[in-house]
Amino acid sequence: MIVPDTTLDAVLERDFDMLVLPGGLPGADHLEADPRIRALLQKMADSGRWTGAICAAPKVLASAGLLDGRHATSYPGSLEGKPVKDLIYEEKPVVVDGKVVTSRGPGTAMDFALTLIELLAGKAKRDEVEGALMRP
Repeated sequence: MIVPDTTLDAVLERDFDMLVLPGGLPGADHLEADPRIRALLQKMADSGRWTGAICAAPKVLASAGLLDGRHATSYPGSLEGKPVKDLIYEEKPVVVDGKVVTSRGPGTAMDFALTLIELLAGKAKRDEVEGALMRP
């Protein structure tokens, strides 16, 4: 069992550099149904901060209006039927558009994580972390 350090309610008023939503179901459904998550995502976007989502979680970004007019990706089918205006869907491992980062699923998780590191800490830090991973 994973036990969080704190509760969502306890951190709603804190500032963060990035908010990243994990994928999977039914987790992404629960995130999408929580008005606190939507408010936090909109706060992040309004303040010019990073938001990211992988697998099924980009649908949460879509529901919050953060994918309107953007390039994005997701697990296949997870954005179907979502009210997204002018979405440009790409079947790439990771898509960065403005301050929004999306990724496709478990197989792209490492690329997603390395992209997040680069965006927050720079290319040198990404290269340092990636080098230690012994990726091909």
